[in-house]
Amino acid sequence: MIGEHSSKQYDQELEAIRSKVLLMGGMVETQFEQALNCFRVGDIAAADKVMADDHAVNQLEVQLDDACSHLIVKRQPAANDLRTIMATIKVITDLERIGDEASKIARTAKGLHERGATSFAHYDMIRAIGKNTSSLLHDALDAFARLDGKQAMAIIAGDEIIDHEFRTILRNLITFMMEDPRTISSALDTLWVAKAIERIGDHAKNIAEYVIYVVEGRDIRHSKPATQEG
Repeated sequence: MIGEHSSKQYDQELEAIRSKVLLMGGMVETQFEQALNCFRVGDIAAADKVMADDHAVNQLEVQLDDACSHLIVKRQPAANDLRTIMATIKVITDLERIGDEASKIARTAKGLHERGATSFAHYDMIRAIGKNTSSLLHDALDAFARLDGKQAMAIIAGDEIIDHEFRTILRNLITFMMEDPRTISSALDTLWVAKAIERIGDHAKNIAEYVIYVVEGRDIRHSKPATQEG
């Protein structure tokens, strides 16, 4: 009876942590969308808010890491449950890094618009990769919420599209800079934003990999599908 009571308490505590992780996920998702909007319209006040919001995300990371550590020490979970907690800790780290990348986008957008750079259509360069990465992140959080291994596998494939889009943007920006050296400064800013978006895609993929680890017990990190380019 004691074991059953302890198990129920453990489940409740783990569920409370998972709920907060999803709250953190929603926060970074909003941060990313707002950062992209700052880059599109040049809203400097909104850029400052995205950067300020990153402090709340960082605080939540510390609280959740602490809660996970306490749960391990207090409940001494069995192998399957320990796997879930370890994967959750890794998801928390990836979410915090997504917040960092969103802040970078906002900071770059602020600098670009403060300089009044209008050499070429910056947002048009990153519109598609921004939209696709936003969808990928949303789907990764959904897969984590429902522990959906099938959806997680689709996200990993989707990240390859993001990587391909980034390489295309890189080639286009190099062409811009070679053809008109006056665009170098703003083109580099756009490149930093594209790279930050590509990294957010990587973090979304990581979250999907942790879902598969929880559901199937397989660690598929660093294992490349046959279709993936080197």
